[in-house]
Amino acid sequence: MAEDTTTAAPTATTAGPDTVDPSDPVAGFSALREVAAAVEIPLEVPGRPTQQGLMVTRHAEVRAMLTDDRFRHDAAAVPEAENFLRNAQTGLIGLPEDLDLLRRPMLGRDGEDHARLRRLVSRAFTVRRVNGLRPRVGAIVDGLLDDVAAAGADGTPVDLVEALAYPVPIAVICELVGVPEGDRDRWREFARLLIQPDPARMPDAARGMVAHVRDLIEARRREPAGDLLSGLVAAHDEDGDRLSEQELVDMTVNLTVAGFETTAHVLAKGTLALLSRPGELAALRADPQLWPTAVHELVRTCGPIPAGAPRYAAEDTEIAGTPVPAGTAVLPGLLPANFDPRVVDRPDELDVRRDPGRGEGHLGFGHGAHYCLGAALARQEVEVVLSALVTRFPGLRLAEPADGPSRLGFERLPALPVHVDRPPEG
Repeated sequence: MAEDTTTAAPTATTAGPDTVDPSDPVAGFSALREVAAAVEIPLEVPGRPTQQGLMVTRHAEVRAMLTDDRFRHDAAAVPEAENFLRNAQTGLIGLPEDLDLLRRPMLGRDGEDHARLRRLVSRAFTVRRVNGLRPRVGAIVDGLLDDVAAAGADGTPVDLVEALAYPVPIAVICELVGVPEGDRDRWREFARLLIQPDPARMPDAARGMVAHVRDLIEARRREPAGDLLSGLVAAHDEDGDRLSEQELVDMTVNLTVAGFETTAHVLAKGTLALLSRPGELAALRADPQLWPTAVHELVRTCGPIPAGAPRYAAEDTEIAGTPVPAGTAVLPGLLPANFDPRVVDRPDELDVRRDPGRGEGHLGFGHGAHYCLGAALARQEVEVVLSALVTRFPGLRLAEPADGPSRLGFERLPALPVHVDRPPEG
């Protein structure tokens, strides 16, 4: 029967308080997905009126939206839009209004403006460059595993979040960008404030970070090195039209924080997922050739970001029959899309043998022009760290035995205590 085109256009389905179960992110976001392909959600920032936005929940629609230039990152380019991202930065996160930090990062640009910035840094993240880093990543991991072995030799539990999941990606991205080893703790603390906002502390921390980055820039001007920051400084100094001073500061902060926070999450959550699923871990130990496939599966099921940054509709349009007025903030639901049974068989199961098929088979790194710049580096780090960890410690096990498989999804782990010694006989 043909659709009756004389009826009124549908309105967006609204996500009510009973739609999402906060104790189980996969089930909660999957419930949204099965309500509709585009669901109206409240976007709340403390001290500001609630804004209604849309979340796109299904794989096909999310993938299409991420390549549709009618949806813009830059709210300033859409007259009807209220910049929820900026409001969130100043309200929820607490970035001071008078500090022009992260206002228009590379992620918040579109078209040639975005491409201009991306070209300046993309050479640092080519597959060839990333492959060249693998021996250094391995050396960093081996040194940290020595420390883990020493700390846990007598049966004392070792927290892998503190001992491994954060130190590896911090060391790697800081070396790549050009952040001295002695300054890395301050970067982690700033990233923690971005993820776990403390508006009382953020203003001083943000001002201190800007001053710190400007000091790093001046140091590279005096003494260039072979790192990414030296290249960005040269691009600015040789041709200021290619990269402004503010863009230079913003890109340094963005690349460094984004380069370790998300990878650290996948390392911790992925380790928990494998240790609570002995069959999957046994398969990887029996056949190490499965690791590249397993990494994709861990990114799909343990990704750190439930939804991507909001895009803003530049014109009146629709998504799967749901009207989207110009100016609407639209969030790509990465988590519900990655668990969409329309494209993934048994989506709620972690299967290290799962063939991602053509491409990656998931949206854990996004899609389109804003596809994660550091995806190849993140995949490499997860593979090197986890394969070395489970090979080095045959007795690796959770300090608190799991009752069953851990929950999948984006929950951050504050700690992951494990035993690395061999369990007692009998």
